Amino acid sequence: MERYFNTSGPCNPDEHYMLPPERRLGRVRELVEQRRYFTLHSGRQTGKTTSALWLADELSRGRRFAGVWVDLQPAQGNDIPAQAFRTVLVQIDDAFQLFLPRVKRPRTEPLLANPETSVLRYLRAVSKASKRPLVVLFDEADGLVGATMVSFLTQLRSGYLGRDRSPFPASVALIGLRRVQDYALSVEDRRTVAWLGTTSPFNVEAETLTLSIFSKEDIAELLAQHTEATGQRFLPEAVERIGELSEGQPWLVNALAYEAAFRDVRDRSVDITAEDIETGRARIVRERRTHIASLAARLREPRVRRIVAPMLAGAVLESLAEEDRDYVVDMGLLRRDPKLGLVPANPVYRETIVRALAGAASDSMYLPDVFWLHPDGTLDPQGMLEGFLSFWRLHGEPLLRTVEYAEIAPHLVMMAFLHRVENGGGRLVREYAVGSGRMDLCLRHKGTTLGIELKVWSERDPTARGLSQLEQYLARLGPDAIGWLVIFDRRPGQPPLEDRTSASTEHTPGGREVVVIRA
Repeated sequence: MERYFNTSGPCNPDEHYMLPPERRLGRVRELVEQRRYFTLHSGRQTGKTTSALWLADELSRGRRFAGVWVDLQPAQGNDIPAQAFRTVLVQIDDAFQLFLPRVKRPRTEPLLANPETSVLRYLRAVSKASKRPLVVLFDEADGLVGATMVSFLTQLRSGYLGRDRSPFPASVALIGLRRVQDYALSVEDRRTVAWLGTTSPFNVEAETLTLSIFSKEDIAELLAQHTEATGQRFLPEAVERIGELSEGQPWLVNALAYEAAFRDVRDRSVDITAEDIETGRARIVRERRTHIASLAARLREPRVRRIVAPMLAGAVLESLAEEDRDYVVDMGLLRRDPKLGLVPANPVYRETIVRALAGAASDSMYLPDVFWLHPDGTLDPQGMLEGFLSFWRLHGEPLLRTVEYAEIAPHLVMMAFLHRVENGGGRLVREYAVGSGRMDLCLRHKGTTLGIELKVWSERDPTARGLSQLEQYLARLGPDAIGWLVIFDRRPGQPPLEDRTSASTEHTPGGREVVVIRA
């Protein structure tokens, strides 16, 4: 059987190309040896389950500990302890039967007479029956909610504090998207655990760890496994492009490699190029694979919106709670850049965010004529300008109402328009970051490069600053790049869009001729 790049579920070395799990676990083994309780968090599909399964098996193969991996996903979202803990105990009991079949297990039904102590008593019983200290890895732990989550963590805390007098697992790991401090954030949950003097009832946690992303060397090593197995090479430019597009996000690395090697270039005698990687990138975003769709769904959460909306507009974040900022980073949607602050975690997510938010406007957009192309299929900048002005005057106001993020609606409708052009054979690159005061767009279409600067006029006229920023942006794009400065006038009391939308030729401070669109 030919191995392949895995994009769904845990990795199996007999079926998938994969890196050694122990390499990414960092200090986890050390904390287990010290018999500590800890959390292991990272974004969606980064290898948490693969690493946890490997660790449970590896511990049990030794003589010091017995490892058990427990999947709590079936109990997620249930905040009624009497119901949720019935599922939790089934999962724990099944895990012990699978990983440690020789350890005597208690009957679960009597324990459920008091759900608030059921996990505590079960783990005490199996710890007493086991000849080796137990290490229990609870996967998808952050899926528990409300009273169920508070009770679950409180029971683990009680067991930890009393384990010198009554047997209990030597080490426990909570594995999920979020750090444990974020498990109890609602006002109700905070009140529930207030007696502990902490926002989390799991205050016995020693450390919060995260899985490392793939380095450039990791990516090259993973791709080399395919070459060794099949003879097919990823050219250096393709390896580099995978690194640039993924920023080391494990699912994206595997997905980009899989698209190229198992969908587009199936002839193993043909090398894989950077262009092949680009083809796969476009398909992954367009088809909204499960991984991409799950991230896009998070954009509807208020705490995510409070960060993403100003980011798209280049605005400064105002008085946002630290746990909200940590939340978008922990889930893997954004990352902290030393120079730029909060930015999308990678170029694919950067594109995904905008496409998801502009989706309603794009689906509602009526563009019967391809006015942006010459007869030979090349980009017609003047036709595109005239077509956009007509489109905006006629459809701008209705489309603004289709956008979920009303505060940046003009940006998203503009993006939806450009997506149509991009789908006709172009390539749109988006650049935005918190506090930058701008959103830069670059449309490349068969030899033509169009640089676009988006600005919002809410108080001061942004024209002068916009021209200066556009000049800097065009300098990066090259001497032949065309420039648009688009200013959305959001001041109250302005005339209707059809009356105020216009375009004029102006010059940047350095004398570069650009088009200024006022809408």
